Amino acid sequence: MVLLLPDGDPESERRPSRLSYAAALPLGRTLARAGRADGLVVHGVRYRCRGWNGPDAHLAADATWAVDEVVRRYGDVPVCLTGHGMGGRAALHAAGHPAVNSVLALAPWLPEDDVAAAPEPVNQLAGKQVLIVHGTNDARTDPELSYRLAERAKKSNRDICRFEVHSDGHALRQHYEEVRALAADFVLGALFTRRYARPVADALAAPPPLGLRMPLAAGFGRSLRP
Repeated sequence: MVLLLPDGDPESERRPSRLSYAAALPLGRTLARAGRADGLVVHGVRYRCRGWNGPDAHLAADATWAVDEVVRRYGDVPVCLTGHGMGGRAALHAAGHPAVNSVLALAPWLPEDDVAAAPEPVNQLAGKQVLIVHGTNDARTDPELSYRLAERAKKSNRDICRFEVHSDGHALRQHYEEVRALAADFVLGALFTRRYARPVADALAAPPPLGLRMPLAAGFGRSLRP
């Protein structure tokens, strides 16, 4: 099971954005096609509101509720939380659920470092397979913040890697085909224990900073096609 977590806003009680939900669907269709033969199911999560809203962490709570619903409806199936932007933050936060075996966080929105606030949690990522993808020209959320989070998480979880998409922005549109191929390779490897493509396997095995600043090569995925 893949649960798609759309982007959101730092603070808002407004209804969820239809545009953010629609923006997540193309990746969902790619993953569904790639995993159809294995029985992969992909569902999009509709939040109660579009904001994270400080300590309430509404989007993470909605992600956890969605995993509970998967368990209730489908039983004991492994879940990959896949989120973009604020949805990526929600995926990382909700990873501690026992049914979650992997997290794919695309350009995750993360708060700026604040000595007065607790850092983003990483203990919940222990035992999970985690892939973070971030464009180096992201103007909405600093890619260095996702690197720092991955660096902290790597200390207790070797199964985490991070790819940098050079010259791409928050939406990862410039190299979208490569990003989708990378996402499909990771999700199928995590959920169905398939062998990862060489770049992913190398990134997981490499110590920081190499495995956390792995460049996404142009044309990634073409050599994986039959």
